[in-house]
Amino acid sequence: MRHHRKNTVLAVAAVAALSLGLTACGGSDDTGAKDAGSASSAPRAAAGTGDAGTSAQGDPTATTGGSTTGGSTSGGATAGGSTSGGKGTTASTASTGSTGGKTSAKAPACAYGDVRVTVKKADEVPTEHVVLTATNVSGRTCTLLKYPLLAFGPIQTAKDVPAVEKSRPAVPVVVKNGESAYANVRISLGGVHEDNEVVKEFNVNLFAAEGPAEGSVVVKAPAGGLAVDEAAAKTGYWTYELRNGADEF
Repeated sequence: MRHHRKNTVLAVAAVAALSLGLTACGGSDDTGAKDAGSASSAPRAAAGTGDAGTSAQGDPTATTGGSTTGGSTSGGATAGGSTSGGKGTTASTASTGSTGGKTSAKAPACAYGDVRVTVKKADEVPTEHVVLTATNVSGRTCTLLKYPLLAFGPIQTAKDVPAVEKSRPAVPVVVKNGESAYANVRISLGGVHEDNEVVKEFNVNLFAAEGPAEGSVVVKAPAGGLAVDEAAAKTGYWTYELRNGADEF
């Protein structure tokens, strides 16, 4: 009996020793330990890479900090590229349009051969005013500068007719081919005892950019002529239409 019990104890001890040996062998397997460590650390590394704050600052190609927020959408195509750049292009186009507008407003000055000038008495008795009409017949657009230069007698000796400043228009008078501009002219004060002279025709000169232009238009007076008092004569500026107030003098 004792011998049998001793054998049993020895068998249990042997099993236990074998188990300890196997456990020790499993713990010394370096490959398995490293694989487990790599597998367990990989999720943490991936989690660190997916951190929005870290990626946006440290990795310019990350989804949050690259293409979407800091790249193509916010910093690229939308904010700094197509949208903003598009506005710049639009402003440049508008500027070009403005420049073109100014160019058309600076059409060359009308020369005396560019216009046909006619005169009509105002609807009043006695006649104190006449209206000059200058029609562009040049075939191009030109600008009527300032006011008509009038000579109611011989050009060499005629008195200069002053302009009325209040009739100066706010913008240059640019007339296309076939269009007209007007100027109101006072020729007398309507008095019976004025020193009037009956004029059958008179000269109209125009301004060039640098001053009075060369040449003049000879304008025939209406039937019966015009009773002109050179001392009282005044002229308004060229304008697109006669205006209340500005062209009343």
